[in-house]
This record gives sequence, structure tokens and C-alpha cells, in this order.
Amino acid sequence: MTLLEKLQSHKGGLLRLKTQLLVGRGTGWDRSTDRVCLILDALHEQSTNPAWVSAAAEKANAVRKTAARVDAIVAAYLLIDGTPQWIWVVEEDIERL
Repeated sequence: MTLLEKLQSHKGGLLRLKTQLLVGRGTGWDRSTDRVCLILDALHEQSTNPAWVSAAAEKANAVRKTAARVDAIVAAYLLIDGTPQWIWVVEEDIERL
């Protein structure tokens, strides 16, 4: 089962985001780890919406360097600290609860 399939089958469930988030262009990392998030949706990298892909490009490039396969990178729509956000994840970034 791929990461995308795991996340899609766990929609409405919780996951622990083990990594920091890239806050914005030039702002850097938020220095917060181990936050619990609600999974709203998940998409494969190649089917994502260009409007937010460019905003996440810096994180995606960092993730690509550590991902063994391109299909290991998934766009996850998570409720993070009360705000829905699309982020890039790899299996090592998350733990399903």
C-alpha cells in the first residue's frame, strides 16, 4: 500500500506530524514538531493544484532529496493548529494514529 493510499484510507483520522513546517518564503521553519493533525485529503504530487504547488516548492524540493521514489511524496491536506493546509509529506514525516 502506497503512502497516498494509506492517507486516503485514513481521511478523517489523526496523524502525528513529526517534522517542522516551512512557514513561508524566506521565513524558515516553524520549530514545532510532534503536532497532531486531522487528515482532510491527500493527493499525489503530479495531480496537485498549481496555485499552491508553487508556494510549497521549496519544501517539495527538500523532500525530494530524501524520498527514495517520486511516488513517495504526497500532498496532504491537514487541519494544522485549527487551519487547513496543504503540505508535502513522505512516510518518515508522519505517523498515523
